[in-house]
Amino acid sequence: MEVIGINSVWVMLGAILVLFMQGGFILLEAGSTRMKNAGHVAGKTIFTVGIVSIVFWAVGYALIFGGQGNAIIGWGDYFAFNVTGSSAEDTVAPSVMFIFQLAFAAVSMSIAWGGFAERAKLSAYLIFAVLFSVLVYPVIAHWIWGGGWLSEHGDQDFAGSTVVHLTGACAALAATILLKPRIGKYNKDGKPNHMPGHNQVFTTLGVMILWVGWFGFNAGSTLTVEDGSFFGFVAINTQLGAAAGAVAALLVAWAFMGKADVGMMLNGALAGLVAITASCAYVDSWAAIVIGLIAGILVFFSIRFFEKMRIDDPIAALSAHGTAGIWGTLSTGFFATPELVDKLGVGNPGLFYGGGFGQLGVQTLGVVTCAIYAFAVSFAILWVMKKTIGIRVSEEEELVGLDLSEHGTYGYPEQLSAEIKKSNLPL
Repeated sequence: MEVIGINSVWVMLGAILVLFMQGGFILLEAGSTRMKNAGHVAGKTIFTVGIVSIVFWAVGYALIFGGQGNAIIGWGDYFAFNVTGSSAEDTVAPSVMFIFQLAFAAVSMSIAWGGFAERAKLSAYLIFAVLFSVLVYPVIAHWIWGGGWLSEHGDQDFAGSTVVHLTGACAALAATILLKPRIGKYNKDGKPNHMPGHNQVFTTLGVMILWVGWFGFNAGSTLTVEDGSFFGFVAINTQLGAAAGAVAALLVAWAFMGKADVGMMLNGALAGLVAITASCAYVDSWAAIVIGLIAGILVFFSIRFFEKMRIDDPIAALSAHGTAGIWGTLSTGFFATPELVDKLGVGNPGLFYGGGFGQLGVQTLGVVTCAIYAFAVSFAILWVMKKTIGIRVSEEEELVGLDLSEHGTYGYPEQLSAEIKKSNLPL
């Protein structure tokens, strides 16, 4: 029981770090969007974390880990029925595991919101948060982490490149397609206009908070402190992956654009973190650097691709979490070492370590099936909402800004009240 207590303290610390990542999302998303939407972007994060928490307590946890489930979905033990007390078989107190997993679910939802930014109704957040937390995230989490069919195949996703990040990004993709671009993003000829966020310092600080919180994500997912060197090793790989992603993205932007783009560097750091999330416990540290470097390069070209396809993604969620999530999941199929695979007991070594194409095939299967499921269900939910209650604010409300149209106030009241008066738009 003493070991359970120590492990539980460690995992609880990880849960706090992951939950604190929401502060990073608030700054990242608010800083990356325009001033007239800043209060809305910040406030809806708290609102949706509240929704996700209640739904996860009621049904989400049970749909992932319920003891009466099958290969497709968990079942039973609703309302966190089984999280009180502990048994001799537990490594971590069930109540602590519950809050740890809840924090992960909330992060996936925050990623999805990137596709809604600056044009979605607050009511759309409410309804979609409930349905995503029941029909989308728990299903994929069960497949890989809850003993589902991908787990049976040996899918290697240590802390959620697929479960958390790709799932959220696919939901964001569905939203961006159905909501369509923001007013003024594209000219009639299809040429995109740059719509910069209002505060790059906020965005930078948000990324740094997310970076620190990621140690709860990855190192916390070891779940034990018995082998202190192992969670330290996972933390090192996390740091190296993020660092390589930041450096690679800045350098490739500098080479192609002639300027050292700070925003691209920030997306590179996030891409490196997302990519190393699946593989941090399976690969050597030199491979963590390679994985991060490739993620940093990919995010640059991915952002340009989505913009060219007229998919308006203000927070770059599709690239930093989607494209990088795909690469991170596939990376264990190349770099997973026999020693670490044996230690974790999941799957097989990667292609570069004599494992052949078997594990790469499993990783590809996981990426394809999870992406299709998350996108299709999210698209269906949002399509029905669009045809019934609507998911996008009116043109006038979008021009005024969601701070005023949805909340009747501003995140920056002194600056924006004067600007609205000058524009002759209704206050």
